[in-house]
Amino acid sequence: MAESSNRRVKVKNKSPAEQNGGKMCLDQLSSEVVATIMTKLDVSSICAISLTCQSFRVCAQDIFKFLPNFHLLEIAPPIDRLRGLLLPNASLRSLKLDCRRLNESSIDYLLQPGLRELSLRNCFKFSGRLLSEVGARCKHLRSLYVSSIADNRGHLHDVCDLEELLRGCTQLEELILMFDVSIFRRPDFARVWTLASTKLTYLQIGYITQLMVTELLTPTTSPHHQPNHNINIPPPIFPNIHKLSLSVDYISNTMINIISSTLIHLTHLDLRDQPIVEPGLTFDLTDEGLQLLDKHGRLKHLSLIRSQEFNPTFFRRVTDQGILFMADRCTSIEAICLAGFCQVTDTGFKTLLHSCKNLYKLKVFNGTRMTDLVFHDMYATSLALTLVSLRCCNLLTNSAVLQLALNTDLNVLDFRDSRNIGDKAVESISKLPKLKTLLLDGTDVSDVGLSYLNKGENSTLVKLSIRGCKRLTCKCISSLFNNGSNRGLRELDLSNLPDLTNAGVLLLVKNRIPLVDLRMRQCPLIGDMAVMALASMTMADGDRWHGSSLRSLDIYNCGGISKLAFQWLKRPYFPGLRWLGVAAAMNHELVESLGLNRPFLHLMTRGEELGTDKWDNLDDIYMHDYEEVDELEQWIFQQDDVDDDDVEDENEV
Repeated sequence: MAESSNRRVKVKNKSPAEQNGGKMCLDQLSSEVVATIMTKLDVSSICAISLTCQSFRVCAQDIFKFLPNFHLLEIAPPIDRLRGLLLPNASLRSLKLDCRRLNESSIDYLLQPGLRELSLRNCFKFSGRLLSEVGARCKHLRSLYVSSIADNRGHLHDVCDLEELLRGCTQLEELILMFDVSIFRRPDFARVWTLASTKLTYLQIGYITQLMVTELLTPTTSPHHQPNHNINIPPPIFPNIHKLSLSVDYISNTMINIISSTLIHLTHLDLRDQPIVEPGLTFDLTDEGLQLLDKHGRLKHLSLIRSQEFNPTFFRRVTDQGILFMADRCTSIEAICLAGFCQVTDTGFKTLLHSCKNLYKLKVFNGTRMTDLVFHDMYATSLALTLVSLRCCNLLTNSAVLQLALNTDLNVLDFRDSRNIGDKAVESISKLPKLKTLLLDGTDVSDVGLSYLNKGENSTLVKLSIRGCKRLTCKCISSLFNNGSNRGLRELDLSNLPDLTNAGVLLLVKNRIPLVDLRMRQCPLIGDMAVMALASMTMADGDRWHGSSLRSLDIYNCGGISKLAFQWLKRPYFPGLRWLGVAAAMNHELVESLGLNRPFLHLMTRGEELGTDKWDNLDDIYMHDYEEVDELEQWIFQQDDVDDDDVEDENEV
């Protein structure tokens, strides 16, 4: 009996590691150690590991009471799921959420007084009251991003909501309002902006009329004052603005003049307009307007874009002379984007390249008169370009690309819809040692051209788009991935390739490329077999998880998709999928059933591009490794199923 008692004592004195054959189990770690580890993780990961055991679940619940950053943009959780996460938290400093399933009843949970950074996307169900509540509750806010307020409501809002925001948030440094601010009544709109924080350095507005911009930035004095030397001129609005980004109805000389004159510290200017009709002289940009840019000599980044969303309009009153004026004044420019300058020729573009010696980013859209001559003496410049985008520049040929490829620091190249770019251009591009993004949509590239990108283990590409390249066949897949090449590729767009078949997708699966984003929209020969193969794909490192890497899959309007494919799109297949493009017209019931099976999946059924909405471009979705069952969704679904008895038993122990 004594010996038996001694043996029991020895067992009790053994460490947890000794009792488990020398191995320490994670759930035997102290709560302090587990909490320290969890604070290094994002919200999705904390939710995921809370599923593994009871002690982790309890620790996760405590973590959310003092977590400094709460970022959850990859899904849109409903309020009943957020209540258990967004607890009163004096340590919370940064909150980022997709609010498409939330409404104003969630304001009490979202707006916590200690916040310094707040990003609320897709606020369709909120009114302007959200802004006033932010001003009342988040006094220490430094950065605010709000998008799509009342987009589904379509009525005017009281400017008092904006006034309360600006009056309350006196420490704001960044303010991004990605919605139509013309929903605020005009008479007092300019007045309330005098309350804006003097620390504001970055302002972005989703849509504002050029008249409102002019009124906003024009200094005013009281109408009762008589002109004399004793009048106190009001302090300038936005005295410290460095970055300004606006989408307007018309870009005009008047707007350029008032912006350049008033914002004396401006370094970044991004203006985009979308005229419904061809603008008249008074409401348009001319050569004189470009001469008014950068009056204070600080401009580093300039973007002037005329969108053709509503009407095929251009900056028809801007010529080479205006570009010469701009190049002479804006000599410190480092990044420039020009879209819709149809009257500018090689003379204007070439002047920019030779005058702006610090230029490293160049974007030109619809450069209808740009030819190879712009780049024929690139060797004579000191430029070190890292990003070049020449879209819809149909007079460019392979010769221009051969010259551009002399910039060995290039990591992004975009020649979308420049239809005369072909195989020889790709051959020169393939020699760039740092290239990560290559966009060749609508070019004259063939399978032979893509084979030049097959560089084995030396390939650096992360993103490739060959959408609408009509000369490509199903062999383009083998051209890219044979011999273990391009294994670092994460985003691939094969859309609108009429000769792409299921066999090409099978080859992609066979090579086990861990793609995150795959787009094959409007490929008539892609069908159920391609979806089944992708759903069954395992990774090259031996993981057993099926289709685990894909975050976005676009099979919209693919000719061979039937009811069978929808069965493979349901859980547990494609566990990490967040965006899916399919055609609802083929079978509404199948799409609705898929939506019920995967309620947190963003289903795009009307041909929309994945990862985008009216205001935002959500390319910055977090990328994680997901197992056979998506743990974040599993955590959300199982919250109501937690066994209270287990919790009580553990407390008793």
